[in-house]
Amino acid sequence: MLWVPDWPVVAALTAAGLDAHVPAAVLGARSGGGAGAGHTVVAVSAVARAQGVRRGMRRRQAQERCPEVALLPADDARDAREFEPVALAAETVVAGLEVARPGLLLLPAGGAARYHGSELALAQALVGAVAARTGHESQVGVADGLLAAVLAAREDAVVPPGGSAAFLADRPVGELVHAVCDPAGVAAVREAAGLWWRLGLRTLGDLAALPGASVQARFGDLGAWAQRLARGEDLRPPARRRVEEDLAVAEELDPPALRVDVATFAARRLATALHDLLASRGLACGRLRITARTAGVDLGGDDVGGAEGAVLERVWRTDDAAAGGMSAARITDRVRWQLEGWLTAASARRGPGAGGEGDPVVAPIAHLALAAEDVVPATTHQPGLWGADAGEGERARRALGRVQGLLGGHAVLTVELQGGRGPRDRVRLVPFGSDGGAGRDPGLPWPGALPSPAPAGLPDEPVPARVLDATGRDVVVDARLAMSGEPAAVACARDGGGPRGGGVVQDVATVTGWAGPWPLAERWWSADGGARRVYLQAVLDDGRALLLAQTGGLWQVEAFYD
Repeated sequence: MLWVPDWPVVAALTAAGLDAHVPAAVLGARSGGGAGAGHTVVAVSAVARAQGVRRGMRRRQAQERCPEVALLPADDARDAREFEPVALAAETVVAGLEVARPGLLLLPAGGAARYHGSELALAQALVGAVAARTGHESQVGVADGLLAAVLAAREDAVVPPGGSAAFLADRPVGELVHAVCDPAGVAAVREAAGLWWRLGLRTLGDLAALPGASVQARFGDLGAWAQRLARGEDLRPPARRRVEEDLAVAEELDPPALRVDVATFAARRLATALHDLLASRGLACGRLRITARTAGVDLGGDDVGGAEGAVLERVWRTDDAAAGGMSAARITDRVRWQLEGWLTAASARRGPGAGGEGDPVVAPIAHLALAAEDVVPATTHQPGLWGADAGEGERARRALGRVQGLLGGHAVLTVELQGGRGPRDRVRLVPFGSDGGAGRDPGLPWPGALPSPAPAGLPDEPVPARVLDATGRDVVVDARLAMSGEPAAVACARDGGGPRGGGVVQDVATVTGWAGPWPLAERWWSADGGARRVYLQAVLDDGRALLLAQTGGLWQVEAFYD
């Protein structure tokens, strides 16, 4: 195992352009989430650790211990991306390896150790290569079995062949967490280790000594996995990484392109070259990265760049089953759509008169690059396991692609779920086939969010409504959530609670069941007081189920349920 200590912090510092001597910590979510989990320290640099900052601290505790600590956000994609140079450096020493997780590399040492003369010489070569090519300090451990190798790397040690069981025997069962490669499994392993500790299985040797059948029967697959690791056994041989060169093409435009159609002409050459590069290797890509650099003109906006040399970048998904992910023509279409989206938006910011009629370009394109990401063998594209594969999904994607070709990339939108509290906050529209970027994480805690299930649909605009009690008076919810009466009827547009929306005929329906109210106060600390509303669910005698919201004493239909 090759281990880079405190990798999340190292990656964050590298991405932020900060020096390694800066005390830093990464803030993220604890396993299991919870309110305020996003302000918990999940990784600490050695400099910050020397000043008292520890993993698990809250933001304020860390700043009390070390006021100058740089607090950086957790980002799994960044950690993986920044770790790639480390993997490439290690591959100059060993022909194949497996990334267990960002910061940890797994490789079989037998052949490589014989080539370098010994396991110690192999470890020295790996550490030297990583330091020379990336500047990062690393440690190498050699042992039989995954867990033993991980713990050996944390101690920069070489365990003799056959000595893994003895090396692990006296270690606490909680050390099993270091062998978890999927962060989603950390909580389960910690919970199991706590249970074993309470049962008297304090060390890995205690767990390894139990009968295997009994462990399997009592603790299931997790127990069997843990026991095999505790015994120093391999779960499986390392999966060797296929070394692929960067599949990217680029071109300097001289003179810079002043029009979208000129830049698209250059994009067509690049698209053909990239498609041929993928097809010749029998590969397909999961994502297409489009990068353009402007020259000499201020674009005037945060999204599309600033001054000379502004870099514009967007990622598109390419899950088509065609060779290379998609044809050269479809790659060209996406580049054209993206250029139009960037430069038309920039033209709108600059106002009328910024360019000639029909010419949305406001900055010349000096450099254009296309890169294939998530590259896999083309043979991994397989039809669905269940049901006949008649190509309906593929034909639908091609049809939508043709519509985009006629109307533009932003004319066809698809829905993505994201985090939020209200029904309208939990969905967003992104161009079909585009990686819309990171939205609000739906997995984070959203205090005050509506309970499940989510509404089935939303009207185009909230429909005004009245909630009446048994005497016909309006039901009002005050600041203390006290209702002036129980809901007995709802008056709203007849079609306002259905998928058609926009009805104008007022109708009064009897309430047969209701739940609530639920208060929601967002951004209450802002100068404008934020958004304050109260939600109420109501089932009507005509079969409709509505989500009603009161704002400023007035009710409206926000959504409807099936």
